[in-house]
Amino acid sequence: MKKDIEIPKVEGVYVAIVNEYNDIYKTQDWNAYIINDKEVDLEMVLIVTTGYSEEKITSTFRKKLDVLPKKSYAKIELMQEDLFALNNTFKVSFFEGNAMFDKTYLFRKNTVNLKALQAIPLMEVKGVLVK
Repeated sequence: MKKDIEIPKVEGVYVAIVNEYNDIYKTQDWNAYIINDKEVDLEMVLIVTTGYSEEKITSTFRKKLDVLPKKSYAKIELMQEDLFALNNTFKVSFFEGNAMFDKTYLFRKNTVNLKALQAIPLMEVKGVLVK
């Protein structure tokens, strides 16, 4: 039975952690974003995030987007720098047409830092990207 279930591969959807200037508080903040680089809208996007290590685990954060339009992005959450010492997972589920897609994006501990910044698709900023 399980072998008969087809789980489609997720392509064109990414999670990025971006270092950007906050005009209100005059600070450099780290923010997590979901990016839809596809030519179709994503519906009922569910994101569940958590951080963990052998000794610690963070509380679970959940976010829902009714629609993430094609070629767009949306902020998931503000991230404190202390979290980068942990593994951070973003479990993303969404519908594209009548098919449900699911993927877990993992930022390994200590991989999010200023030295690891790269260009982020669709956003005119630099950050750390997981495909």
